[in-house]
Amino acid sequence: MSSHHHDHGALDPPRVGALDPPRVEEVADRVFAYVQPDGTWWINNTGFVVGGVGDGVVAVDTCATERRTRRFLDHVSQVTAEPIRVVVNTHHHGDHTHGNFLTHPAAIVGHERCRSAILAAGITHFDGVFGDPSPDWGHLEVAPPMITFTDHLHVHAGDIGVELHYIGTPAHTDNDVVAWLPEQRVLFSGDLVFNGGTPFVLMGSVTGALDAIDRLRAFDADVVVPGHGPVCDMSVLDRLGDYYRFVQRVALDAHASGVTPLEAARDTDLGEFAELSDSERIVGNLHRAMFELDGAAPGAPIDLVGAITDMIVYNGNRPLRCLA
Repeated sequence: MSSHHHDHGALDPPRVGALDPPRVEEVADRVFAYVQPDGTWWINNTGFVVGGVGDGVVAVDTCATERRTRRFLDHVSQVTAEPIRVVVNTHHHGDHTHGNFLTHPAAIVGHERCRSAILAAGITHFDGVFGDPSPDWGHLEVAPPMITFTDHLHVHAGDIGVELHYIGTPAHTDNDVVAWLPEQRVLFSGDLVFNGGTPFVLMGSVTGALDAIDRLRAFDADVVVPGHGPVCDMSVLDRLGDYYRFVQRVALDAHASGVTPLEAARDTDLGEFAELSDSERIVGNLHRAMFELDGAAPGAPIDLVGAITDMIVYNGNRPLRCLA
């Protein structure tokens, strides 16, 4: 797939083939999850809803790299000849939006803050942050939502209604949106749900993430398509709540003791959460939780460079593992 990787032998396997291939899962009639293993940094899930003949496709998110997005679009075209007419962005992060431009001329839809965040960030390659090997980004262009909303919006793939709901608070980011299919009981959660990976709220809010879990529960979905990891059910929310409360407890102790987020993370036994991938996210989450204990509002701008630098230090002064 990639023309840029070099095989350095068994210790450094080529990126392509190192992970299971992406898979399309039909989670309800004409409703598909596109799952990219292994769900770690920059390896996200998308999805798509196929209307009847002439109705087109509603897609949920794109991918982090040109190659991965083209592969997603190839999979859609293998399922249906219908064109993608609408792309929903669940939030602004590049793993869900970098590939937007490849869906032209589809209408891209997102929260109003999703649009402004993409325009502010541009295409950022985070040089030096991610490695082993560093991502093969390919050619990317900025393509923010052209249709924006503040609270909710309904789009339709023919007779299948897709309700878009702003989650109501900063959580993973300040612009998290879910796509809810009430007839099919399917919820595309974006990164409000990580299944098997460590949740990440550095750019959102720990308290807001807990509030978002309550909001997610209210949908009472049969199927949850998470932003990362395998398709699951609502029981995933229990684990997420446990993790966020764990972060809050560590943050309270650290705040009382006057230690930094990095020191607190190094002193913390992750316990049952050690098995989650990308465990260095504890550092970023503690940055956010302790910032909130200092009185910062949920979603308030935080020192991202300092927090990400601390995550790299926690990771043994090595770039964060990324196989995208």
